[in-house]
Amino acid sequence: MHIPHSLFRVSGIVSLFALMACIACKNNSQDQTITETSGKTDVEVWLTTTDKSTLFSKQPVSYTFGTEATTLPTIEIDTAQTFQTMDGFGYTLTGGSAYVLHQKLNSEQRAALLNELFDTNDKNIGISYLRVSIGSSDLDSSTFSYNDLPAGQTDEDMQKFSLTPDKKDLVPVLKEILAINPSIKILGSPWSPPAWMKSNNSTIGGKLKPEYYAAYAKYFVKYVQEMAKEGITIDAITVQNEPENPKNNPSLDMTAPEQATFVKKHLGPAFEAAGIKTKIQIFDHNCDHPNYPISILNDSEAKKYIDGSAFHLYLGSISALTEVHNAHPDKHVYFTEQWTSSEGQFGGDLQWAVKNLIIGATRNWSRNVLQWNLAADPQQNPHTPGGCTQCLGALTIGDTVRRNVSYYTIAHASKFVRPGSVRIASTELADLPNVAFKTPSGKKVLIVLNEGNTKKDFVIKTNGKSAPVSINAASVATFVF
Repeated sequence: MHIPHSLFRVSGIVSLFALMACIACKNNSQDQTITETSGKTDVEVWLTTTDKSTLFSKQPVSYTFGTEATTLPTIEIDTAQTFQTMDGFGYTLTGGSAYVLHQKLNSEQRAALLNELFDTNDKNIGISYLRVSIGSSDLDSSTFSYNDLPAGQTDEDMQKFSLTPDKKDLVPVLKEILAINPSIKILGSPWSPPAWMKSNNSTIGGKLKPEYYAAYAKYFVKYVQEMAKEGITIDAITVQNEPENPKNNPSLDMTAPEQATFVKKHLGPAFEAAGIKTKIQIFDHNCDHPNYPISILNDSEAKKYIDGSAFHLYLGSISALTEVHNAHPDKHVYFTEQWTSSEGQFGGDLQWAVKNLIIGATRNWSRNVLQWNLAADPQQNPHTPGGCTQCLGALTIGDTVRRNVSYYTIAHASKFVRPGSVRIASTELADLPNVAFKTPSGKKVLIVLNEGNTKKDFVIKTNGKSAPVSINAASVATFVF
C-alpha cells in the first residue's frame, strides 16, 4: 500500500454519483423514476445512488426488449466484438483485514459475513479475486517477513522460512473463504524482502542486494509451496508492491532493469525448476510510468516468464493499461490496488471508482479490479508505524459491521461479472460511461454511471432489439439480461 498524499485523489473526488446498495439494506426506498412496463422482465436492474437512499438494491421494475424506433441515446451491445476474459473483482485481504475479521467477530458472525462477501446467491456479492501480502504490508500491526533473522545472520537456502506470522489470522480466514468459494483467485504481493537481504538492513526502502537475488527467488518458491501445503493455491504473484515508492513501511526500491534481471535470471528459472505454475506479474505500481513494464517486456529473456503487468492509479491515466497492452498484446494487464480515504465522501468516491476502475480499467484491458483493504476497525487500524492511517476498509468492523463505499463499488461488478466473463463492445457515451460483459452462462451485464444531476433515459440495443430504460441522477446501475 502507498502512503496517502493530498494528490492521491482526495482532491480528485468530484461530483455526485450513485452506486451500490447495501446488501444488508434490501428494503431501501424504491426508485419510482424507473419506468415500469407490463409483460416479461427481460432486464434485471440493481441500483446505487450517491445520496445512499438506494444501496445495491434490485429494482422492482420490468424492461422489455422490442423493435420500436426511438430517438433516445443508445448503448448498443455487440457480443461479436470481444476483448479480455475476466479473472474477477475484489480487494486486498491485508493482515489487518484478516485480524479484524478473525479476532473481532465470533465464528457465527464471521461465517455470515464471509458468505455475504464470497457467495453468489441471493443478496451476496460474490467476491472472486483477492490480493494478499507476502510477509507484512503496511496494514499489519507490525512488520515481518517469513525469514526474519538476528543481525548478521543469513539463510540463503530458506531453512528457517516459516508462514507462522500469518497462521494466526490470515491463513485461517483464507481457509474459511476457500470453503465458500474454492475457485477464488489469490494474488500474493511482497512489500519487502527479509531485511537481511537488503542494502540498508531495514524494512523501509533500500535495495535487494544482488548477491541475494537467488535466495529471494527461493523465498518466493517456498511461499507458494508452503501456502499449497495449507490448501491455499497462489494463482499469481507480483514481484514487488510499488517498486517506485521506497518510503512506505515496509517497502523496497526496485528499478525496471533490476526487476528484469531478477525475473529472467532468478525468479522465472526458480519457478520453472520447481514446477510452479503460479503466474508472475511485474510492476504493480502507478499508471504514470507504463515504460517500466514495457521496458521489462521488451527483454525477451524476461518476457517468457511473465504473465502480465499490474497497476495502481494514484498517478497517471488508466489509459496506460491500453498503452502497455498495445505494446505487448500477448501479455495481460491487471488492476491490483486503489485505496479509499476515510476522509472522503461516499458519493464522490463511488463515482470516481466506478468511472475509473470498474469501467475505466476494464475498458483498458484489465482482467481484474481490486480495491485496497477489505476491512479495518473504526480507527482504520491496524497499520505499521509509518503505514497508512486513513485507509478506509470496504468494511468497518467494530461493535457493528459497516459497509463502506468500496463494498458497493465492487459489488456492482463482482456479483454479476463472474470469472470467465468476456468484455464485449458497448457504445461509449460521454454522459453515460459504461462497460459490458457476456458471462459464462450467456447473460449480458451492462454497468452504467450517470454523473449528472437529472434522470437520463436511454436505450439498450442488442441483437436488433431495443429496451428503453432509465437511470437516476447521480447513480450507478447494473443491467442484467
